[in-house]
Amino acid sequence: MTEVTKETVEAALKGYTEPHLGRDLVSANCIKGIEVEGDQVKVQVLLGFPANGVKQAIADAVKAQVEGMDGVSMAQVDVGWQVKAHSVQKSLKPIDSVKNIIAVASGKGGVGKSTTAVNLALALAAEGAKVGILDADIYGPSQPRMLGVSGKPESKDGKSLEPMTSHGLQTMSIGFLIEEETPMIWRGPMVTQALEQLLNDTNWSELDYLVIDLPPGTGDTQLTLAQKVPVSGAVIVTTPQDIALLDARKGLKMFQKVEVPVLGIVENMSIHICSNCGHEEHIFGEGGGENMSQQYGVDMLGALPLDIQIREETDGGKPTVVADPDSRISELYREIARKTAAKLSLQAKDYAAKFPRIVIQNN
Repeated sequence: MTEVTKETVEAALKGYTEPHLGRDLVSANCIKGIEVEGDQVKVQVLLGFPANGVKQAIADAVKAQVEGMDGVSMAQVDVGWQVKAHSVQKSLKPIDSVKNIIAVASGKGGVGKSTTAVNLALALAAEGAKVGILDADIYGPSQPRMLGVSGKPESKDGKSLEPMTSHGLQTMSIGFLIEEETPMIWRGPMVTQALEQLLNDTNWSELDYLVIDLPPGTGDTQLTLAQKVPVSGAVIVTTPQDIALLDARKGLKMFQKVEVPVLGIVENMSIHICSNCGHEEHIFGEGGGENMSQQYGVDMLGALPLDIQIREETDGGKPTVVADPDSRISELYREIARKTAAKLSLQAKDYAAKFPRIVIQNN
């Protein structure tokens, strides 16, 4: 019988590719402990991304891999996760109490970016993370309506704002500070200053992820975010339509130029399934997001259908992930969330918080 050792167990685990990471757990540095006692093995898995929905599936896959070894009668597998802060643009430092900022962007309007952003945030929370969402669309704030939140945020010290909460998310938007039908007749500098204040003057409470719902395009607000906001990664939302893909490519290239990693592409309104007869039709074209991901070497995080349920639930202030958590659409959003977080977990870590702050005092 072959002797079972920590090294042989590691070698066996390299045969299992975790689907969200796209690599084995050993090379992804997710194996935190291996104990061998005779023919019994204990494996401790510590993922870098929240995985409530697949924790058991990963444990089962690791267990099967180990128990398939010669000389092993039983394997015990424990799966957990710990979200770390990841590096941001070189000239910036992360915001206190926010580990990672994920920007959700699109090159043009009308592709369902805000709907994707709010469901992504809710899906990350459902997977076990502490999440906030910042509505960075100053001219057209939509998150208050989508999250069913009304009222104005409190300020305990007269300087900073307490985030509003809805469905377990911390949230902030200019929409909380103005009437819903009041137009924002502001020029660029005022808009960018408002974005910085909403981000920095909100008392976010120990977030793993802050999702920023950007306005469409590649203008002032996007540039401010890229240059002044410490972003760990970006997600590009598009439809399969050629004109949307053209603009999405501009958004992708903008993030690449300012050294913000693009975590992947979400193709929205990918397919329409007739609610009467079940006929499937690619109304806006087919395969555009996949082609774009291959062209630029970024991940295809997922494709979402054109479905009236998504629109109705989001308009009603209860997005699909919380309105119908067991639905196929919710599972698609959660899979996109897991892939996004897993992709981010492979980026370089930020170690600034580990170093002591040196303060020089004149005594």
